[in-house]
Formats: sequence, C-alpha cells, structure tokens
Amino acid sequence: MPCRIRLAACIFVLFLTSPLARPQNSSPAATAPLREIRTDGLKSLTNPQAAAITGLQIGADVGRGDLQVAADKLVQSGLFSHVTYKFQSRPEGIMATFTLEEAQRIPAYFDNLPWFTDGELNDAIHAELPFYDGTLPTAGVVVDQAAEIAGEFLAAHGLQAAIEHQVVANPNGEGNIQEFHIDGAALKISSLEFSDVTLNASKMVQQELAELQGKPYSRMAIDLFLAEQVRPIYQKQGCLRAKLGPPEIRLTGNPNQKLPEQIPVFVPVTPGPIYRWKGVEWSGNSLLASSTLTGVLGLKDGDVADGMAIEAGLDRVREQYGHVGYLDAKVDALPSYDDEAHTLSYKVRIEEGKAYKFDALTITGLSPTAEKRLRDAWTIPQGELFDKATFEEFLTKLETKPADIFHNLPVHYDNVGHWIQPDEGNHTVNILLDFK
Repeated sequence: MPCRIRLAACIFVLFLTSPLARPQNSSPAATAPLREIRTDGLKSLTNPQAAAITGLQIGADVGRGDLQVAADKLVQSGLFSHVTYKFQSRPEGIMATFTLEEAQRIPAYFDNLPWFTDGELNDAIHAELPFYDGTLPTAGVVVDQAAEIAGEFLAAHGLQAAIEHQVVANPNGEGNIQEFHIDGAALKISSLEFSDVTLNASKMVQQELAELQGKPYSRMAIDLFLAEQVRPIYQKQGCLRAKLGPPEIRLTGNPNQKLPEQIPVFVPVTPGPIYRWKGVEWSGNSLLASSTLTGVLGLKDGDVADGMAIEAGLDRVREQYGHVGYLDAKVDALPSYDDEAHTLSYKVRIEEGKAYKFDALTITGLSPTAEKRLRDAWTIPQGELFDKATFEEFLTKLETKPADIFHNLPVHYDNVGHWIQPDEGNHTVNILLDFK
C-alpha cells in the first residue's frame, strides 16, 4: 500500500539534556525508552486502541525508524486516511504523538454464512479487535484480520472455509458495505416463507420467488429480493417503515448436526403503521412556484402516503426543471415522520442552477439523405432553451415510429446511442446520436 505519511510534517523536538540531543546526522540510529504514546484527532477509537495498532511498547527503546514503522502500521490498518507524527525526547524518555484522521467505515455484512447470526459473528470479531463496532474500513489490514477471525470462528465449530471480502453496494439502502462470503458454498434455498401470510398467498410474490428457490443461499440475493419485490408492496400501502428480515434459517431436529444442503429460509416482517400525507414545504425555488411544484408532486393532504408515488412525484419535479432547460437542478427531499399521528411531511430544498440552451446536433451512422430528414424533424432551434422532455419524446419516436421522421426513406438500424453533452462553462448542450 502506498505510504501517505508526510515525512516533511514530522517534527522532532530535542532537549539538550536528552540522550538524543546531538546532531541528527551524527547518530541516526539513536534510541531512548518510550515513555508515552499520545494521539490527536480520534473520534471512534480510543487512545489505547490506536496505540496498540502501532505495535510500540512502553518502556522499549525506540528511534525515529521505529516511529516511522509504527506510523506505517496505522496507515496500513485502513482505519486512518491520514497520519503524521512527532516526538519529544525528555530526560525520562520519548513521548510520541500521532495525529490521525480516521477513514470512513462501512457496515460489515455476512452473505452466505447462515450457520451463525450477525451477533455471534460480530462478537467473535470484537473479541479480537476491540475497536470493531460492526463497521470496517473499505480496505486494509483490519479487514483481512476480520475475515480471518470469522474463518477461525467457523473452524472452531467444525466448518472449514476461507472467508473472502469485497466492497459492494448496500442492498438495504444507500452507500456500500464490506461483504464477507464463502466461495463455492453448497447450501441452496429450498423455500422462502414470510411471517406476513399475505405475502405467502401473493401470486406475484410467489412467482418472483422462483428466482431464488433452488439457488445457492445468499443473504445478498434475498435482501435484494426484499428491497425490489417486497418493500414496494408495503410502500404503496403507506407502511413506510416496514421492517423486512433479516432472513433466518429455521430447522428442526438435532442442532449439532450440520445443515442440510437444501435449507428453508424464514423472513420476519413487521409492516408497521400506515402513514398519511401531511404536505410539503418548498424552498430555494424561484423559477417555478411552490403551488406549481405541489401540483407536479401530485399528493393530497390526508391521503395514504404512498412511498412509490412520492418517489415518482419527486422525479416529476426534476423532470419539470429539465423541461425548461435547468439540467443541473437538484431536489433535496427531507422526510419528517410524526410517529404519534402517523403522518408524513416533506421539506424539499431546490437548487435550480443555470438554464442550458441547445447548441449542436451531431449524427453518425446515417446516410446524408437520412441525416437531412432527421435534422428537418428536430424541433429544438439552436440557441433556444434545451427541453429534455422534448428530446426524450424524439428518442421514443426514433425507436417506435421512425416513419414519422424518415417518411418513406428506407432506414435500418438496431439501436440509437444517445448522449447529452452539457458545456457547464457556456451553459449549452450538444446532442450526439449514433445509429447502429
């Protein structure tokens, strides 16, 4: 791993009474007893935890090289994005201070290890890595150590398997996770049952379950199924805080026997209360009136707060700005839940940005005659506001009704590559159409 420690920032403070009080180039290997390790900048870790990672021992003789190695270990752990250090040499020994910036940490996620709960695996890792709190950096020594500890925990229970890890998108929300898995695991999903009987009786859900049944057990696959196929059912009903999972393995018989290759999966579901829409407050909008945006959103006070309809309405708001050339408009929506009244309201902050005008249309893959007819059919004049909705309608016509553009001219293509190329400096838009 490339070392990110800025050597130029290392400060050496030497006192005349110190054993190291001599020109640095006269004795570069000078050492003295280490009396204290201090840290600055810690947020989630403690000073003893960071000190332990350095590998330094209080009372041991250390020199500048030892402190550099200790700083390298802090970087290589993955827990810190930036490390600098300094030391002071005093009559009683050396005091080292490490200034640290903690790296981003993401949740640990155990994919196809159904023999144990998250709690059991987390406890095993925490016992060896006291700073572990269910989150890990994206890379580094501590991630490898966590995988080794989980593998040793499995081995202690008679399961020999090497655990690998990778950073992937979180199937249960935004951001990434540090996923741990076993390659080539033989366990397969025999069935999947929900605690909510309405899901077990749903023909749509049962049809979609065919994608999971008989396939290798993967919590990731199950969680994606819950997010994409099951959660929308509750969102439409206004159960915006429905809790789905985590999936469980429920077997009968001797608990000391190893799992069968075909395992049943049970998913506990708590629908939660039904929320109703209480309204929206807009800010930052000057081009479009708040009443206009509320109408575009399309929700009425007192209605069931359909989560899917809310997302679709916010998308329409973004599209409305694209309709008038504001391609950079940002819509930041913050929900506010009243858990006593079971109502939901939103505060939406708009950053409208600048309007873009159409500049040029580039066409490839057509004959000169076909290109001329396409340009004749193009409806956004150069220098006018770029209407994204009009552009998308034009694309739809190319795909579904090409005769409306090319008339009786025979034109053959399988697909149309299309790109919007904004020029942020001039606030203009170039369009590229590639026919293949």
